[in-house]
Amino acid sequence: MALTGAMGAGISGLKAHMDALTVVGNNVANVNTWGYKPGRVTFKESIYSTQAAGSDGTDIVGGTNPRQTGYGCSIGTIDLDMSSMNVESTGYGADVAIEGDGFFLVGDKTGVALDNLNSLLLTRVGQFRIDNNGYLTDNYGNIVYGFVTCNVGDDGNPAGNSGLKGDAISTQLVPIRLPLAAKGTETGTGMDGVKAGDAIYPGLTEDATTTENDKVNTYEDTYAGYECITYNSLSIGADGKVVCVNDKTGDPVTIGYIAMATVPNPAGLTHTEGPYYKAMEGAGKMSINTAGGALSGQYLNNIPAGDQTASLDYMLGKGADLLSGFLEQSGTDLATEFANMIVYQRGYQANTRIVTVTDTMLEELVNMKR
Repeated sequence: MALTGAMGAGISGLKAHMDALTVVGNNVANVNTWGYKPGRVTFKESIYSTQAAGSDGTDIVGGTNPRQTGYGCSIGTIDLDMSSMNVESTGYGADVAIEGDGFFLVGDKTGVALDNLNSLLLTRVGQFRIDNNGYLTDNYGNIVYGFVTCNVGDDGNPAGNSGLKGDAISTQLVPIRLPLAAKGTETGTGMDGVKAGDAIYPGLTEDATTTENDKVNTYEDTYAGYECITYNSLSIGADGKVVCVNDKTGDPVTIGYIAMATVPNPAGLTHTEGPYYKAMEGAGKMSINTAGGALSGQYLNNIPAGDQTASLDYMLGKGADLLSGFLEQSGTDLATEFANMIVYQRGYQANTRIVTVTDTMLEELVNMKR
């Protein structure tokens, strides 16, 4: 049993070090991937068998220690190094890097149940653009979420009652969308809790009907003044303000503010495909704000009663800033990875010796009958 146990321990070491080398390989492969967070491997001991328990001493003899045999090791954790990394200038105003803690929120255009923000994805890669429907998206086509502007025009207050307080940004977490590029009327569906109102964007009038507790509202939007918005003039400020330019008048137009999310334990996020994470068990409850912290300062205490966003957790304080025209570089440190590769290679090599030596001993045992 002891010989086969030694071989089993060696095999477990081979598997663990192979998995560790896989993590190193993934880190090195993503050395030039924007926003990549490298994995960090820890090992843990495997099970133990006890041949003899420990004993206390007596007046005559001393105590004894327990006699136990271990059976190898396994991967304990593969943690994500979520510390802020270096940034690189791109010169493009719609590229933004997060200076400090926090994540962008992205998802599909259908909206999100505000009591289940885990349906949204978190990312550190702020490589944004405008798609052909006017949505602010990332390079993978996911829609960026934020807080649209309630009062961005030159006319003062919104023309109607949207049920949202404050004169700058709403408290509705929604997909960020620019005004359409041409005059016209658009009919669609909206999220429950958005009341009938006017002038979400300057020059935008909205005729809406809602039924209490309905989950789907119908609306008809007429974009009366923004037929000349140019999307190639998109820029994002340090506070997450999304701005474009009216090509006809040359005036800047504030569309909204990008939402920022934080979790108590960023290393506990679950990595999904690409640069995305989900706040599953282990990460803690997600909290929301803007880069400049406007929600916690001016609007946190003014959320309308019964508003769906009243159930959201908001970050307090200023929060992280955004660096416009920059992207976060990969967190892979090649010197560290190559050093780890050597250590894991030697560990793998040593465990192969355990297997081969045990095999030789088993062969000698079998040959004893000759």
